[in-house]
Amino acid sequence: MHTPSEPATLTTAERAIDARFRAVLARLPQRGPISWLIELAVFGLKQAWACVFGGAMLAVIFAAHLWYPADAVFARNDFLTLAAVAIQIAMVAGRLETVRELRVVVLFHLVGTAMELFKTHIGSWSYAPDGVLRLGAVPLFSGFMYAAVGSYLVRVNRLFDLRFARYPKRWVTAVVAVAIYANFFTNHYVFDFRWLLIAVVAVVFGRCVMQFRIFRFRWRMPLLLAFVLVAFFIWLAENIATWSHAWLYPSQLGGWQPVSPAKLASWFLLMIISVVMVTWISPPQPPDDRQPATAVGADPAELRLDSKLRGAHRPDRTLAG
Repeated sequence: MHTPSEPATLTTAERAIDARFRAVLARLPQRGPISWLIELAVFGLKQAWACVFGGAMLAVIFAAHLWYPADAVFARNDFLTLAAVAIQIAMVAGRLETVRELRVVVLFHLVGTAMELFKTHIGSWSYAPDGVLRLGAVPLFSGFMYAAVGSYLVRVNRLFDLRFARYPKRWVTAVVAVAIYANFFTNHYVFDFRWLLIAVVAVVFGRCVMQFRIFRFRWRMPLLLAFVLVAFFIWLAENIATWSHAWLYPSQLGGWQPVSPAKLASWFLLMIISVVMVTWISPPQPPDDRQPATAVGADPAELRLDSKLRGAHRPDRTLAG
């Protein structure tokens, strides 16, 4: 993570990986279709690297569904919990995640577990009743699934050197996030305000543009679009997890079926809560127009290259519009 006055920095392990990749990519063409394919490939690799916690969790859940013995003495839910703990320890021990970032992950774990306890109590979804590593009806591995979202957000922040133009005041975003979190509980007793809250989010974040660096170029994207895209991929992961019987919705108890697309609204709102929690620990950075090439790990030769490229290309590329 980083302070308000300095950009996010890679971990020790990530700097070593970054240096190796840059040494290879720097030899490839700097213009034309190949340069665009390089940007696309690096984008995919960085996204995959940012998702390593969630990807590892999903892989373990999927594998346990296929191969974990049904008659094993050790319950599958307990195995998933211990596997999640092992993944988290490996992330920190392998210097893929810093201790300060771990605090964000723990915060996500606590917020997510509190919601899980309530939602399972009222029957929104359910887990298999086996295992002893649980709080009531909630196996402890469930909190790590929320922690995976937190891990992704803090990692993507530094990997892409995220910057934000016209980011709303943080106290405003905090009020919106609290209202969203409260609605996840109160919507079972009073009116469900989720669509009104989505409209509020559109107003609050509508003018914000996210800037991110892939390899040679900085790109732009409306922040709302980023929220929608992340929510969509979480929904896809949720389909894999429910197919693997990590948990089930009432409509899936008689036989698995895809999670309703209506859940995208819930994941979109959860993204707002997630982003607000991260920004209160790592404040959003404004664009640095004076040094558009100061991506993490950039060396002087690349800075000179970016200076030349700006003469022939716009320094910012736009993904949407």
